[in-house]
Amino acid sequence: MTDTVSESLTPQFEALHAERVRTWEPDKLAKNVDQRRALVAAFDPATVVTVGDTVAPFELATSQGGTVTLDELVARGPAVLIFFRWAGCPACNLALPYYNRQLWPALAAAGIALVAISPHLPEQGLDGIRSRHGLGFPVASDRDNALGRRFGITFARGDVPAGQPTPGWIGELTGTGTAEFPQPAVVIVDTDRIVRFVDVSPDWLVRTEAPQILDAITALKVKAAA
Repeated sequence: MTDTVSESLTPQFEALHAERVRTWEPDKLAKNVDQRRALVAAFDPATVVTVGDTVAPFELATSQGGTVTLDELVARGPAVLIFFRWAGCPACNLALPYYNRQLWPALAAAGIALVAISPHLPEQGLDGIRSRHGLGFPVASDRDNALGRRFGITFARGDVPAGQPTPGWIGELTGTGTAEFPQPAVVIVDTDRIVRFVDVSPDWLVRTEAPQILDAITALKVKAAA
Protein backbone atom coordinates (compact mmCIF):
# COMPACT_ATOMS: atom_id res chain seq x y z
CA MET A 1 0.00 0.00 0.00
CA THR A 2 1.45 3.35 -1.02
CA ASP A 3 2.16 5.68 1.88
CA THR A 4 0.97 9.17 0.93
CA VAL A 5 0.92 10.62 4.44
CA SER A 6 2.10 14.23 4.41
CA GLU A 7 1.09 15.42 7.87
CA SER A 8 1.18 14.28 11.47
CA LEU A 9 -1.34 14.44 14.28
CA THR A 10 1.28 15.18 16.92
CA PRO A 11 1.91 18.85 16.01
CA GLN A 12 -1.82 19.45 15.85
CA PHE A 13 -2.30 18.14 19.37
CA GLU A 14 0.72 20.12 20.55
CA ALA A 15 -0.86 23.27 19.12
CA LEU A 16 -4.17 22.46 20.84
CA HIS A 17 -2.44 22.06 24.18
CA ALA A 18 -0.40 25.25 23.64
CA GLU A 19 -3.62 27.17 22.99
CA ARG A 20 -5.06 25.82 26.23
CA VAL A 21 -1.94 26.86 28.13
CA ARG A 22 -2.36 30.35 26.70
CA THR A 23 -6.11 30.75 27.25
CA TRP A 24 -7.33 28.47 30.05
CA GLU A 25 -7.45 29.31 33.73
CA PRO A 26 -4.56 27.61 35.57
CA ASP A 27 -6.85 25.43 37.68
CA LYS A 28 -8.75 24.16 34.64
CA LEU A 29 -5.54 23.44 32.76
CA ALA A 30 -4.00 21.62 35.73
CA LYS A 31 -7.12 19.47 36.10
CA ASN A 32 -6.97 18.47 32.43
CA VAL A 33 -3.27 17.63 32.58
CA ASP A 34 -3.68 15.70 35.84
CA GLN A 35 -6.53 13.61 34.37
CA ARG A 36 -4.43 12.66 31.38
CA ARG A 37 -1.42 11.88 33.55
CA ALA A 38 -3.51 9.70 35.87
CA LEU A 39 -4.94 7.72 32.95
CA VAL A 40 -1.45 7.07 31.60
CA ALA A 41 -0.23 5.95 35.03
CA ALA A 42 -3.18 3.60 35.49
CA PHE A 43 -3.03 2.05 32.03
CA ASP A 44 -2.25 -1.67 31.94
CA PRO A 45 -1.75 -3.05 28.41
CA ALA A 46 -2.46 -6.55 29.71
CA THR A 47 -6.11 -5.63 30.30
CA VAL A 48 -6.94 -4.58 26.72
CA VAL A 49 -7.65 -6.49 23.54
CA THR A 50 -4.50 -7.98 22.04
CA VAL A 51 -3.19 -9.27 18.73
CA GLY A 52 -4.44 -12.81 18.18
CA ASP A 53 -7.75 -12.34 19.98
CA THR A 54 -10.90 -13.45 18.14
CA VAL A 55 -13.60 -10.79 17.90
CA ALA A 56 -17.13 -12.01 18.52
CA PRO A 57 -19.90 -10.68 16.24
CA PHE A 58 -21.18 -7.18 16.88
CA GLU A 59 -23.61 -4.71 15.37
CA LEU A 60 -23.31 -0.93 15.65
CA ALA A 61 -25.82 1.81 14.84
CA THR A 62 -24.44 4.27 12.30
CA SER A 63 -24.78 8.01 12.75
CA GLN A 64 -27.02 8.19 9.67
CA GLY A 65 -29.60 5.72 10.88
CA GLY A 66 -28.32 2.41 9.54
CA THR A 67 -26.34 -0.42 11.06
CA VAL A 68 -22.98 -2.03 10.43
CA THR A 69 -21.88 -5.49 11.54
CA LEU A 70 -18.49 -7.11 11.98
CA ASP A 71 -19.31 -9.55 9.18
CA GLU A 72 -20.01 -6.66 6.81
CA LEU A 73 -16.83 -4.84 7.78
CA VAL A 74 -14.52 -7.79 7.11
CA ALA A 75 -16.37 -9.20 4.11
CA ARG A 76 -13.80 -7.89 1.59
CA GLY A 77 -10.68 -7.64 3.70
CA PRO A 78 -9.38 -6.40 7.07
CA ALA A 79 -11.31 -3.66 8.85
CA VAL A 80 -9.91 -0.68 10.74
CA LEU A 81 -11.84 0.31 13.89
CA ILE A 82 -11.05 3.76 15.29
CA PHE A 83 -12.46 4.50 18.74
CA PHE A 84 -13.04 8.13 19.77
CA ARG A 85 -14.75 9.86 22.68
CA TRP A 86 -17.66 11.94 21.37
CA ALA A 87 -18.59 14.20 18.47
CA GLY A 88 -17.72 17.44 20.29
CA CYS A 89 -14.34 16.29 21.63
CA PRO A 90 -11.75 18.85 20.42
CA ALA A 91 -9.01 16.25 19.94
CA CYS A 92 -11.41 13.94 18.08
CA ASN A 93 -12.27 16.82 15.76
CA LEU A 94 -8.59 16.94 14.84
CA ALA A 95 -8.05 13.19 14.64
CA LEU A 96 -10.97 12.06 12.48
CA PRO A 97 -10.46 14.68 9.73
CA TYR A 98 -6.77 13.75 9.74
CA TYR A 99 -7.64 10.10 9.19
CA ASN A 100 -10.06 11.15 6.46
CA ARG A 101 -7.26 12.98 4.65
CA GLN A 102 -4.29 10.75 5.33
CA LEU A 103 -5.70 7.25 5.81
CA TRP A 104 -9.11 6.83 4.23
CA PRO A 105 -8.15 7.43 0.55
CA ALA A 106 -5.63 4.57 0.60
CA LEU A 107 -7.96 2.23 2.47
CA ALA A 108 -10.93 3.01 0.22
CA ALA A 109 -8.82 2.39 -2.88
CA ALA A 110 -7.85 -1.02 -1.48
CA GLY A 111 -11.41 -1.93 -0.51
CA ILE A 112 -10.62 -1.89 3.22
CA ALA A 113 -13.35 -0.83 5.64
CA LEU A 114 -12.84 1.93 8.19
CA VAL A 115 -15.36 2.89 10.85
CA ALA A 116 -15.07 5.46 13.65
CA ILE A 117 -16.75 4.32 16.87
CA SER A 118 -18.01 6.26 19.91
CA PRO A 119 -20.60 5.68 22.65
CA HIS A 120 -22.17 8.98 21.54
CA LEU A 121 -25.75 8.16 20.50
CA PRO A 122 -27.00 8.85 16.96
CA GLU A 123 -30.13 10.51 18.34
CA GLN A 124 -27.93 12.88 20.37
CA GLY A 125 -26.00 14.37 17.47
CA LEU A 126 -23.29 11.82 16.73
CA ASP A 127 -23.53 12.59 13.00
CA GLY A 128 -22.30 16.13 13.64
CA ILE A 129 -18.66 15.10 13.45
CA ARG A 130 -19.17 13.24 10.17
CA SER A 131 -21.12 16.03 8.47
CA ARG A 132 -18.94 18.81 9.89
CA HIS A 133 -15.80 17.40 8.31
CA GLY A 134 -17.28 15.58 5.32
CA LEU A 135 -15.92 12.24 6.48
CA GLY A 136 -15.95 9.57 3.80
CA PHE A 137 -16.10 6.67 6.24
CA PRO A 138 -19.02 5.77 8.53
CA VAL A 139 -19.31 6.89 12.13
CA ALA A 140 -21.05 4.45 14.46
CA SER A 141 -22.38 4.31 17.98
CA ASP A 142 -21.19 1.72 20.49
CA ARG A 143 -24.26 1.78 22.71
CA ASP A 144 -23.48 1.35 26.39
CA ASN A 145 -19.79 1.06 25.46
CA ALA A 146 -20.47 -2.63 24.80
CA LEU A 147 -17.64 -3.15 22.32
CA GLY A 148 -15.29 -0.78 24.13
CA ARG A 149 -15.80 -2.70 27.37
CA ARG A 150 -15.28 -5.99 25.56
CA PHE A 151 -11.96 -4.63 24.27
CA GLY A 152 -11.05 -3.33 27.75
CA ILE A 153 -10.45 0.22 26.52
CA THR A 154 -13.04 2.27 28.41
CA PHE A 155 -12.23 4.72 31.21
CA ALA A 156 -14.08 7.02 33.56
CA ARG A 157 -13.30 10.72 33.65
CA GLY A 158 -11.09 11.50 36.62
CA ASP A 159 -13.49 14.05 38.09
CA VAL A 160 -16.42 11.60 38.25
CA PRO A 161 -16.11 8.16 39.89
CA ALA A 162 -16.81 5.19 37.62
CA GLY A 163 -20.43 4.12 37.73
CA GLN A 164 -21.58 7.31 39.43
CA PRO A 165 -24.01 9.89 38.01
CA THR A 166 -22.25 12.36 35.77
CA PRO A 167 -22.93 15.85 34.40
CA GLY A 168 -26.10 15.85 32.31
CA TRP A 169 -24.47 16.60 28.99
CA ILE A 170 -22.40 13.40 29.12
CA GLY A 171 -25.30 11.24 30.22
CA GLU A 172 -27.43 12.63 27.43
CA LEU A 173 -24.79 12.08 24.75
CA THR A 174 -24.00 8.48 25.66
CA GLY A 175 -27.15 7.36 27.42
CA THR A 176 -25.07 5.55 30.06
CA GLY A 177 -25.53 8.01 32.90
CA THR A 178 -21.83 7.63 33.71
CA ALA A 179 -18.60 9.35 32.70
CA GLU A 180 -17.36 6.38 30.69
CA PHE A 181 -15.63 6.83 27.34
CA PRO A 182 -13.32 4.70 25.20
CA GLN A 183 -9.65 5.50 25.27
CA PRO A 184 -8.54 6.52 21.77
CA ALA A 185 -7.70 3.26 20.04
CA VAL A 186 -7.16 1.65 16.66
CA VAL A 187 -7.94 -2.04 16.23
CA ILE A 188 -7.48 -3.91 12.94
CA VAL A 189 -9.48 -7.12 12.48
CA ASP A 190 -8.82 -9.52 9.59
CA THR A 191 -11.28 -11.57 7.54
CA ASP A 192 -11.04 -14.42 10.05
CA ARG A 193 -12.21 -12.02 12.80
CA ILE A 194 -8.74 -12.12 14.37
CA VAL A 195 -7.18 -8.95 15.82
CA ARG A 196 -3.99 -8.14 13.91
CA PHE A 197 -3.10 -4.68 15.24
CA VAL A 198 -3.89 -2.78 18.44
CA ASP A 199 -2.84 0.67 19.56
CA VAL A 200 -4.53 2.14 22.64
CA SER A 201 -3.66 5.59 23.98
CA PRO A 202 -4.66 6.40 27.57
CA ASP A 203 -3.66 10.03 26.88
CA TRP A 204 -6.34 11.49 24.61
CA LEU A 205 -3.81 13.95 23.14
CA VAL A 206 -1.70 11.09 21.80
CA ARG A 207 -3.19 8.99 19.00
CA THR A 208 -2.18 6.52 16.33
CA GLU A 209 -0.55 8.12 13.31
CA ALA A 210 -1.72 7.10 9.84
CA PRO A 211 1.63 5.53 8.78
CA GLN A 212 1.39 3.02 11.64
CA ILE A 213 -2.01 1.88 10.38
CA LEU A 214 -0.92 1.77 6.75
CA ASP A 215 2.17 -0.25 7.69
CA ALA A 216 0.00 -2.74 9.59
CA ILE A 217 -2.31 -3.13 6.60
CA THR A 218 0.67 -3.62 4.28
CA ALA A 219 2.06 -6.31 6.58
CA LEU A 220 -1.28 -8.13 6.49
CA LYS A 221 -1.41 -7.99 2.71
CA VAL A 222 2.16 -9.29 2.42
CA LYS A 223 1.40 -12.14 4.82
CA ALA A 224 -1.75 -13.05 2.90
CA ALA A 225 0.18 -13.16 -0.37
CA ALA A 226 3.00 -15.29 1.02
